[in-house]
Amino acid sequence: MSGSGQGGSGRDRAPRPDRAARQDRAPRPDSGRPTYIVQPARRVAYEVIEAVRESDAYANLLLPTRIQRAALNTADAALATELTYGTLRMQGFYDRVIAEAAGRPVTAIDPAILDVLRLGAHQLLATRVATHAAVNESVELARQVGSRSATGFTNGVLRAIARVSADEWRERILADTTTPDDALAALYSHPVWVVRAFRQSLRQEGREAELEALLAADNAAPRVNMVALPGLAEITAELGEPNDFSPTGFVLAGGDPHHLMKDSDGRLRVQDEGSQLAALALSRARPIVEGERWLDLCAGPGGKAALLAAEALNGGATLVANEVVPARAQLVRAALAAVPADVPVWEMDGTWVGEDQPEAFDRILLDAPCTGLGALRRRPEARWRKLPKDVAELSDLQSALIHAALGALKPGGILAYVTCSPHIAETRGIVATARKAWGDKVVALDTAAVLQGLTVHPLDLAGDPGSVQLWPHRHGTDAMFITLLQRQAD
Repeated sequence: MSGSGQGGSGRDRAPRPDRAARQDRAPRPDSGRPTYIVQPARRVAYEVIEAVRESDAYANLLLPTRIQRAALNTADAALATELTYGTLRMQGFYDRVIAEAAGRPVTAIDPAILDVLRLGAHQLLATRVATHAAVNESVELARQVGSRSATGFTNGVLRAIARVSADEWRERILADTTTPDDALAALYSHPVWVVRAFRQSLRQEGREAELEALLAADNAAPRVNMVALPGLAEITAELGEPNDFSPTGFVLAGGDPHHLMKDSDGRLRVQDEGSQLAALALSRARPIVEGERWLDLCAGPGGKAALLAAEALNGGATLVANEVVPARAQLVRAALAAVPADVPVWEMDGTWVGEDQPEAFDRILLDAPCTGLGALRRRPEARWRKLPKDVAELSDLQSALIHAALGALKPGGILAYVTCSPHIAETRGIVATARKAWGDKVVALDTAAVLQGLTVHPLDLAGDPGSVQLWPHRHGTDAMFITLLQRQAD
C-alpha cells in the first residue's frame, strides 16, 4: 500500500496504546463517560470495510446485502454507501494522514482499529459529518472491536486529525512525497505502480496531460448505468436519460435498480456503458448473417452474454457462453434467463477452445480475466489488492486465451479482445504478441470506426484506430479496452 509505512513529523500525534492489550477484545464499560450508540449506517460501513480486509470481499456485492439486512432507510443507505466507498477509495491518503497523526506507520496499528480510523478520517476530511459525531461514534466502534486502550488511542488520533483542515493535510502529505508519481499517488489515493501504468497508457495516446483528471475520476461515484436488452425492452423517459454513447443504455433516473431488474425479468439490468460498447463492437462490426455461431469465451458474470444473446436473437445467430468457474457459470445462466433463446453454458477451460472447437465460430468475445484497473470507481478496493506481479501472471493467461480464441474462429471470423484494464501489458501488448504469432493470418480491423459507427454521439478517441481505449474521465465509462481482430482465409 502506498505510503503505509511513513511515520510523520510528530505534529498532533496521539498517545500510543499498550500493544499487549490488543488481544483483549471484550467490550468494557467506561464509567464516567457518556455512552454513544453507533449509527446503523456507520456500523454497516465498518462491517463491509472489515470484510473487504479480512475476507477479500467485494464491496459492491456485499454492501447491498448488508444494507438490506440492516433495513436501512433511504438516507441511511446513502450514508452507508458514501462512507464505505469513500473510505475504500481514499484509503491510501487516509493511511498517510493516520500515520502522521499517530506517529507510527499504519502497519503497527491493530487492523480492526485501523479500519475504524480510516472510516473516521473519511468523515472528518471528506464529509459534512459533525466532528463530535465522527469522533465519538468511532471511539464507540473501537470499544466494540478493539481493546480497552484502543478507545483512547482512537480518540487521540481522530482529534489530532480534526485539528487540521483537509487542505492543510494535503499540503503536509504532499510535502513528504519523494517523486511526482508519489505525489499523485498520495493526493489521489492510488498505488504508485498504478499511477505509472496509467501514465504509460495515456502516453500511448499522446494524452499524458490527462493523468490527474483520470485519477480524480477514479475517486468519483459513477452514475448508475442500465442496459435495455435490444428487442426485449425499451428505454422510456420515465426510466432515465439515454446514454451519451451506447444506443442500448440509459442513466437511471432514480430508485432501486435491483427492483427495476426484477420487475423487467432481467431485460433491464445494471451494466456500465463501456461494457455495452464492448459487446456491441462485436455484434455490430458488420451485418449479422442468419445462422452465424457466436461464442462468449469468458462469460461470467453474464452481463455481456445477455446483451450478445439478445443481439444474436434479433439477427438470427446463435450464442454459446463459456465460463470455467462453476459459481460464475450459474450467474451466466441467471443472466441469460432474460433472453428467450437456447444459449448453452459450457464450463470448459477456455485455453483449450481452439483445439476442442477449431474454426467453429463466426464471432468470439474474449473479455479476458484482468486486473480490473479500469473499474476502480466501482471496485475501489481493487487498487489495494492488485500487485505488479499480478499483471505478469494474468498476461500469461490472456495470451493463452487469445491464441485459443483465434484458433476457434472460422476464416473470416471476428474476435473482440476486451479487458477492463488500460494497462498496456494486458491490452496492446497482448494483441501485438498474438498478431506477431499469427502473422498475416490475423488482421486488425478499424475498431475505432466500428465504435464511431454505432455510438449515439462521437467518441473522443486517440491513438491507433485498431484499438479503442475508453476512459472514465473522458467518456464517463469504465476504462474498457477493445480490439477487433479478423482471421484471414487460408
